[in-house]
Amino acid sequence: MPFIDVKTSAKLSESEKREIETALTESITLLPGKTPHYFMCAVEDEISMMFHGDKEPTAFVEVKIFGKSTRDAYEKLTEKICDILNEKAGVNPSFCYVKFEEVENWGFNKGMF
Repeated sequence: MPFIDVKTSAKLSESEKREIETALTESITLLPGKTPHYFMCAVEDEISMMFHGDKEPTAFVEVKIFGKSTRDAYEKLTEKICDILNEKAGVNPSFCYVKFEEVENWGFNKGMF
């Protein structure tokens, strides 16, 4: 039940968005017990954002998971997310924040996990 929401100031083509979504889907396995089966993501580009007064390509990424994981796993996923956005969107890792949220209650298909 992971969800990754990417907001970036970079302008992306539809194929670049798809490449980011595919790479994020593959990367979710860095969190123990998480698979692409229930994975969902969104990529929003051309968001007006600025980081420490600079208008360089910037990204804010939210990762929400059902349950908990480890700091080590979060660190590995953060590194991978930053690599993906650097390669596919030109966002320098020093212009990328990644926020993790552990969710206790998660609904799906008219019920709860």
